[in-house]
Amino acid sequence: MTNFGGLLPEFTDPEKALFFVLPVPYDLTSTYQSGSRKGPGAILDASANMELFDEELKRETYLEGIHTLEPLEADARGPGEMVERVREKIAEILGQEKIPVVLGGEHSISFGAVKAMKRKYPGISVLQMDAHADLRDSYQGTPFSHAAVARRILEECPLVQAGIRSMSVEEGEFLKKSGVNSFSADYIRENSGWPEEICRGLSDDVYLTLDLDVFDPAFMPATGTPEPGGWSWHDVLRLVREVSRRRRIRGFDVVELSPIPGLVAPDFLAAKLVYRIMGYIATR
Repeated sequence: MTNFGGLLPEFTDPEKALFFVLPVPYDLTSTYQSGSRKGPGAILDASANMELFDEELKRETYLEGIHTLEPLEADARGPGEMVERVREKIAEILGQEKIPVVLGGEHSISFGAVKAMKRKYPGISVLQMDAHADLRDSYQGTPFSHAAVARRILEECPLVQAGIRSMSVEEGEFLKKSGVNSFSADYIRENSGWPEEICRGLSDDVYLTLDLDVFDPAFMPATGTPEPGGWSWHDVLRLVREVSRRRRIRGFDVVELSPIPGLVAPDFLAAKLVYRIMGYIATR
Protein backbone atom coordinates (compact mmCIF):
# COMPACT_ATOMS: atom_id res chain seq x y z
CA MET A 1 0.00 0.00 0.00
CA THR A 2 1.23 3.50 -0.86
CA ASN A 3 1.68 5.70 2.19
CA PHE A 4 0.31 9.23 2.06
CA GLY A 5 2.76 11.34 0.08
CA GLY A 6 4.86 8.36 -0.99
CA LEU A 7 7.24 9.24 1.84
CA LEU A 8 10.52 7.67 2.82
CA PRO A 9 10.45 5.62 6.07
CA GLU A 10 12.13 8.31 8.16
CA PHE A 11 9.10 10.57 7.62
CA THR A 12 6.49 7.91 8.43
CA ASP A 13 7.82 6.76 11.81
CA PRO A 14 4.75 6.39 14.06
CA GLU A 15 6.75 7.48 17.12
CA LYS A 16 7.60 10.84 15.55
CA ALA A 17 4.70 11.52 13.16
CA LEU A 18 2.24 14.31 13.95
CA PHE A 19 -0.46 12.97 11.62
CA PHE A 20 -1.93 9.47 11.46
CA VAL A 21 -3.80 8.78 8.21
CA LEU A 22 -6.56 6.17 8.48
CA PRO A 23 -8.04 4.89 5.18
CA VAL A 24 -11.61 3.63 5.61
CA PRO A 25 -12.74 1.97 2.34
CA TYR A 26 -16.42 1.61 3.21
CA ASP A 27 -19.61 2.48 1.31
CA LEU A 28 -22.29 0.06 2.47
CA THR A 29 -25.05 2.71 2.83
CA SER A 30 -24.27 4.61 -0.41
CA THR A 31 -27.54 5.26 -2.26
CA TYR A 32 -26.99 6.88 -5.67
CA GLN A 33 -23.58 5.92 -7.02
CA SER A 34 -21.42 3.59 -4.96
CA GLY A 35 -17.65 3.46 -5.28
CA SER A 36 -16.39 5.61 -2.41
CA ARG A 37 -14.81 2.48 -0.94
CA LYS A 38 -12.18 3.03 -3.64
CA GLY A 39 -11.65 6.63 -2.57
CA PRO A 40 -8.92 6.13 0.07
CA GLY A 41 -6.74 4.13 -2.30
CA ALA A 42 -7.15 6.71 -5.05
CA ILE A 43 -6.21 9.54 -2.67
CA LEU A 44 -3.12 7.68 -1.50
CA ASP A 45 -2.05 6.93 -5.08
CA ALA A 46 -2.54 10.56 -6.12
CA SER A 47 -0.68 11.84 -3.05
CA ALA A 48 2.46 10.02 -4.16
CA ASN A 49 2.51 12.33 -7.19
CA MET A 50 2.24 15.65 -5.33
CA GLU A 51 5.03 18.15 -4.88
CA LEU A 52 5.67 18.04 -1.14
CA PHE A 53 6.59 21.71 -0.96
CA ASP A 54 3.39 23.62 -0.23
CA GLU A 55 3.43 26.70 -2.46
CA GLU A 56 0.88 28.60 -0.34
CA LEU A 57 2.39 27.89 3.06
CA LYS A 58 6.01 27.87 1.86
CA ARG A 59 6.76 24.76 3.89
CA GLU A 60 7.22 21.02 3.56
CA THR A 61 4.48 19.74 5.81
CA TYR A 62 5.61 16.12 5.53
CA LEU A 63 8.60 16.98 7.73
CA GLU A 64 6.14 16.96 10.65
CA GLY A 65 5.74 13.22 10.01
CA ILE A 66 2.80 11.46 8.35
CA HIS A 67 2.14 7.85 9.30
CA THR A 68 -0.33 5.90 7.16
CA LEU A 69 -2.18 3.07 8.85
CA GLU A 70 -3.47 -0.07 7.18
CA PRO A 71 -6.99 0.37 5.75
CA LEU A 72 -9.72 -0.27 8.31
CA GLU A 73 -11.52 -3.45 7.35
CA ALA A 74 -15.25 -3.10 6.75
CA ASP A 75 -17.59 -4.63 9.32
CA ALA A 76 -20.15 -6.68 7.38
CA ARG A 77 -22.60 -6.77 10.31
CA GLY A 78 -23.86 -3.28 9.47
CA PRO A 79 -23.19 0.48 9.60
CA GLY A 80 -23.67 0.74 13.36
CA GLU A 81 -20.91 -1.76 13.95
CA MET A 82 -18.71 0.06 11.43
CA VAL A 83 -19.22 3.34 13.28
CA GLU A 84 -18.01 1.64 16.45
CA ARG A 85 -14.98 0.19 14.67
CA VAL A 86 -14.01 3.67 13.47
CA ARG A 87 -14.54 5.08 16.96
CA GLU A 88 -12.22 2.51 18.48
CA LYS A 89 -9.47 3.18 15.95
CA ILE A 90 -9.67 6.96 16.27
CA ALA A 91 -9.60 6.62 20.07
CA GLU A 92 -6.43 4.59 19.72
CA ILE A 93 -4.84 7.31 17.55
CA LEU A 94 -5.86 10.05 19.98
CA GLY A 95 -4.46 7.99 22.85
CA GLN A 96 -1.06 8.33 21.18
CA GLU A 97 -1.52 12.14 21.04
CA LYS A 98 -1.63 12.13 17.24
CA ILE A 99 -3.88 14.06 14.85
CA PRO A 100 -6.25 11.68 13.02
CA VAL A 101 -6.82 12.16 9.30
CA VAL A 102 -9.57 9.89 8.00
CA LEU A 103 -9.88 9.10 4.29
CA GLY A 104 -13.33 7.86 3.25
CA GLY A 105 -15.28 6.05 2.20
CA GLU A 106 -18.80 7.25 2.69
CA HIS A 107 -19.82 9.94 5.12
CA SER A 108 -21.36 7.62 7.72
CA ILE A 109 -17.90 6.81 9.07
CA SER A 110 -17.48 10.37 10.36
CA PHE A 111 -19.82 9.72 13.29
CA GLY A 112 -17.42 7.16 14.73
CA ALA A 113 -14.58 9.66 14.54
CA VAL A 114 -16.66 12.37 16.22
CA LYS A 115 -17.62 10.05 19.08
CA ALA A 116 -13.93 9.41 19.78
CA MET A 117 -13.06 13.10 19.48
CA LYS A 118 -15.81 14.03 21.95
CA ARG A 119 -14.30 11.78 24.61
CA LYS A 120 -10.85 13.29 24.08
CA TYR A 121 -12.04 16.91 23.74
CA PRO A 122 -15.37 17.30 25.62
CA GLY A 123 -15.91 20.84 24.33
CA ILE A 124 -15.42 19.98 20.67
CA SER A 125 -17.67 21.23 17.88
CA VAL A 126 -17.94 19.93 14.32
CA LEU A 127 -17.74 21.84 11.06
CA GLN A 128 -19.49 19.93 8.29
CA MET A 129 -18.62 21.08 4.77
CA ASP A 130 -21.13 19.37 2.50
CA ALA A 131 -23.67 19.76 -0.28
CA HIS A 132 -26.25 17.81 1.71
CA ALA A 133 -27.74 18.45 5.14
CA ASP A 134 -27.49 14.75 6.15
CA LEU A 135 -30.03 15.44 8.92
CA ARG A 136 -32.47 12.58 8.41
CA ASP A 137 -33.21 10.67 11.58
CA SER A 138 -32.75 7.45 9.61
CA TYR A 139 -32.60 6.37 5.99
CA GLN A 140 -33.33 3.05 4.37
CA GLY A 141 -33.85 1.47 7.75
CA THR A 142 -30.71 2.60 9.57
CA PRO A 143 -29.92 5.64 11.75
CA PHE A 144 -26.27 5.23 10.73
CA SER A 145 -26.75 5.98 7.03
CA HIS A 146 -24.59 8.58 5.30
CA ALA A 147 -27.84 10.57 4.97
CA ALA A 148 -28.21 10.71 8.78
CA VAL A 149 -24.62 11.37 9.82
CA ALA A 150 -25.12 15.05 10.75
CA ARG A 151 -28.16 14.14 12.87
CA ARG A 152 -26.06 11.64 14.82
CA ILE A 153 -23.19 14.11 15.19
CA LEU A 154 -25.58 16.72 16.54
CA GLU A 155 -26.53 14.30 19.32
CA GLU A 156 -22.87 14.35 20.42
CA CYS A 157 -21.80 17.98 20.06
CA PRO A 158 -22.52 21.36 18.44
CA LEU A 159 -22.59 21.35 14.65
CA VAL A 160 -22.08 24.05 12.03
CA GLN A 161 -22.83 23.32 8.37
CA ALA A 162 -21.42 25.10 5.33
CA GLY A 163 -22.04 24.73 1.61
CA ILE A 164 -25.47 23.07 1.97
CA ARG A 165 -27.68 23.08 -1.13
CA SER A 166 -29.79 19.92 -0.91
CA MET A 167 -32.16 18.55 1.74
CA SER A 168 -35.47 16.76 2.19
CA VAL A 169 -38.65 18.30 3.62
CA GLU A 170 -38.00 16.37 6.85
CA GLU A 171 -34.52 17.85 7.10
CA GLY A 172 -35.74 21.37 6.35
CA GLU A 173 -38.33 21.16 9.14
CA PHE A 174 -35.78 19.74 11.57
CA LEU A 175 -33.29 22.46 10.67
CA LYS A 176 -35.79 25.20 11.52
CA LYS A 177 -36.30 23.95 15.08
CA SER A 178 -32.85 22.53 15.81
CA GLY A 179 -30.90 25.76 16.09
CA VAL A 180 -28.12 24.39 13.88
CA ASN A 181 -26.07 27.08 12.16
CA SER A 182 -26.40 26.00 8.54
CA PHE A 183 -24.93 28.17 5.80
CA SER A 184 -26.13 27.51 2.29
CA ALA A 185 -23.88 27.76 -0.73
CA ASP A 186 -26.02 30.69 -1.95
CA TYR A 187 -25.63 32.55 1.36
CA ILE A 188 -21.88 32.28 1.07
CA ARG A 189 -21.90 33.65 -2.47
CA GLU A 190 -23.95 36.65 -1.39
CA ASN A 191 -22.14 37.65 1.85
CA SER A 192 -18.52 38.75 2.14
CA GLY A 193 -17.89 38.03 5.83
CA TRP A 194 -19.05 34.41 5.85
CA PRO A 195 -15.81 32.73 7.06
CA GLU A 196 -15.74 34.80 10.22
CA GLU A 197 -19.46 34.26 10.76
CA ILE A 198 -19.07 30.49 10.48
CA CYS A 199 -16.18 30.53 12.94
CA ARG A 200 -18.29 32.31 15.55
CA GLY A 201 -20.46 29.20 15.86
CA LEU A 202 -17.49 26.92 16.55
CA SER A 203 -15.83 26.15 19.87
CA ASP A 204 -12.08 26.38 20.41
CA ASP A 205 -11.60 22.70 19.48
CA VAL A 206 -12.98 21.67 16.10
CA TYR A 207 -13.35 18.45 14.14
CA LEU A 208 -13.68 19.06 10.42
CA THR A 209 -15.69 16.66 8.28
CA LEU A 210 -15.43 17.50 4.60
CA ASP A 211 -17.65 15.77 2.06
CA LEU A 212 -16.09 16.36 -1.35
CA ASP A 213 -19.49 17.08 -2.88
CA VAL A 214 -19.25 20.50 -1.21
CA PHE A 215 -17.29 21.33 -4.36
CA ASP A 216 -19.17 22.12 -7.53
CA PRO A 217 -19.17 19.11 -9.89
CA ALA A 218 -17.11 21.17 -12.32
CA PHE A 219 -14.26 20.87 -9.81
CA MET A 220 -15.22 17.52 -8.24
CA PRO A 221 -17.29 15.25 -10.51
CA ALA A 222 -16.12 12.08 -8.73
CA THR A 223 -18.69 11.85 -5.95
CA GLY A 224 -21.65 9.55 -5.44
CA THR A 225 -24.16 12.40 -5.07
CA PRO A 226 -22.98 15.49 -7.02
CA GLU A 227 -24.96 18.72 -6.65
CA PRO A 228 -24.72 21.81 -8.90
CA GLY A 229 -24.03 25.23 -7.43
CA GLY A 230 -21.11 24.24 -5.22
CA TRP A 231 -17.85 25.75 -4.13
CA SER A 232 -14.52 26.26 -5.85
CA TRP A 233 -11.10 25.18 -4.59
CA HIS A 234 -10.47 28.69 -3.29
CA ASP A 235 -13.82 28.87 -1.46
CA VAL A 236 -13.09 25.68 0.44
CA LEU A 237 -9.55 26.71 1.32
CA ARG A 238 -10.68 30.15 2.43
CA LEU A 239 -12.93 28.63 5.08
CA VAL A 240 -10.51 25.96 6.28
CA ARG A 241 -7.72 28.54 6.47
CA GLU A 242 -9.87 30.85 8.59
CA VAL A 243 -11.00 28.05 10.89
CA SER A 244 -7.41 26.88 11.41
CA ARG A 245 -6.35 30.44 12.19
CA ARG A 246 -9.10 31.11 14.74
CA ARG A 247 -9.65 27.62 16.20
CA ARG A 248 -7.74 24.38 16.73
CA ILE A 249 -8.59 21.64 14.25
CA ARG A 250 -8.01 18.49 16.31
CA GLY A 251 -8.69 16.06 13.48
CA PHE A 252 -10.46 15.85 10.16
CA ASP A 253 -11.84 13.60 7.49
CA VAL A 254 -12.24 13.89 3.72
CA VAL A 255 -14.96 11.58 2.44
CA GLU A 256 -17.09 10.56 -0.54
CA LEU A 257 -14.51 10.44 -3.32
CA SER A 258 -15.88 7.94 -5.84
CA PRO A 259 -13.06 7.66 -8.39
CA ILE A 260 -13.80 7.78 -12.11
CA PRO A 261 -11.52 5.43 -14.07
CA GLY A 262 -9.14 7.37 -16.27
CA LEU A 263 -9.90 10.74 -14.62
CA VAL A 264 -7.28 11.44 -11.98
CA ALA A 265 -7.86 15.18 -11.44
CA PRO A 266 -10.50 14.67 -8.70
CA ASP A 267 -8.24 12.19 -6.90
CA PHE A 268 -5.38 14.68 -7.03
CA LEU A 269 -7.60 17.51 -5.78
CA ALA A 270 -8.61 15.38 -2.78
CA ALA A 271 -4.99 14.43 -2.01
CA LYS A 272 -3.75 18.01 -2.24
CA LEU A 273 -6.65 19.19 -0.10
CA VAL A 274 -5.72 16.70 2.63
CA TYR A 275 -2.10 17.84 2.49
CA ARG A 276 -3.07 21.52 2.60
CA ILE A 277 -5.29 21.01 5.64
CA MET A 278 -2.41 19.21 7.35
CA GLY A 279 -0.28 22.24 6.53
CA TYR A 280 -2.78 24.65 8.08
CA ILE A 281 -2.89 22.56 11.24
CA ALA A 282 0.88 22.26 11.50
CA THR A 283 1.34 26.00 10.92
CA ARG A 284 -1.24 26.81 13.60
